[in-house]
Amino acid sequence: MFEQKILPEYGVAVAQTPLELAVIIPTFNEAANIEPLLTRLALSLAGIHWEAIFVDDDSPDGTADLIRRIGCADTSIRVVHRIGRRGLSSAVVEGMLATSAPILAVIDGDMQHDETILPLMIDAIRTGSADIAVGTRYCEGGSTGDWDQKRRRISQIATKIGQHILKSNMSDPMSGFFALSRQTLMAAIPKMSGIGFKVLTDIVASHPSSPRIAEIPYTFRNRVAGDSKLGALVSAQYLALLADKTIGRLIPLRLLAFLCVGALGVLIHLGTLGLLLWSGTHFFAAQIIAVCTAMTSNFFVNNIFTYRDRRLTGWAALRGLITFYAVCSIGALANIGVGTWVNDEDGRWWLAGLAGTLVGAIWNFAASSFVTWRK
Repeated sequence: MFEQKILPEYGVAVAQTPLELAVIIPTFNEAANIEPLLTRLALSLAGIHWEAIFVDDDSPDGTADLIRRIGCADTSIRVVHRIGRRGLSSAVVEGMLATSAPILAVIDGDMQHDETILPLMIDAIRTGSADIAVGTRYCEGGSTGDWDQKRRRISQIATKIGQHILKSNMSDPMSGFFALSRQTLMAAIPKMSGIGFKVLTDIVASHPSSPRIAEIPYTFRNRVAGDSKLGALVSAQYLALLADKTIGRLIPLRLLAFLCVGALGVLIHLGTLGLLLWSGTHFFAAQIIAVCTAMTSNFFVNNIFTYRDRRLTGWAALRGLITFYAVCSIGALANIGVGTWVNDEDGRWWLAGLAGTLVGAIWNFAASSFVTWRK
């Protein structure tokens, strides 16, 4: 136990030893790992005044309730329970902003990270020798453990891409196990994207200067309990983050994704139209069906990818689909009107078609963001 003292001006008890470290632990369905992880952290961080900030995205397995019960007996254990919000990067940032600790560490809730190297990471920040200390699997002494060749190869490719984008020799930019000073975090936050799972990459890419990085090797462990969160979506979001840090400076990433979905919709429209005409359907009827098919496809693809952070489900998805139809119908009218005007003024049909398509696409994006996927 830390000694307590009373601050007369506030009438509250505070720890005699100042809070030095907050360990941020994002969770989703990790109830079986919470108590074993806390036991391991307590052993590794003995002698350090630390607290654990769990950020739970409303786990159906009762993770947040369990942490609250533990926190009733130990006030150094806290939970930020998020409802209606998802995403590892945003969870980590919310946890960091919920503590007053000058040093912040991030570790997964699945116990695959080696908590015994935390003191080395903290010392690198405490002594000022580094702005960020990274637990790495890829420098000398580190290992990916029992990963199969396919997973190791995919990770290595993603690492090379990250190093190129960041213009950094950091051996493990995809690591989710790191520590940093609060000053480093606050310098990076204004430009952070908050996309996907690779918050370390986001922080380094968003920092106004090149932060000093210390790398500490560790061996990645196998998961003991719960299910892995890895999948195609994680990879897609990593690529989206890298895109945001490059071309995203010129064009908003969400707009770019919306336009890509729209391009896919054009192919679906033409494919459906051609199939219906081949089957003998009258052009007018085939065109209506093709337009509705493309708009429906665009809605659901955008709902899954472009607006994942605002994803609509249940009856809200049905309402969203109807409003998306309405928005796109107005966009089609704008497309026709602008295209006709440009054609009358300029005479070049391809320029008129391009102008109409561009105006319609921008209208669809802006209006659907405000009406269909409003925050």
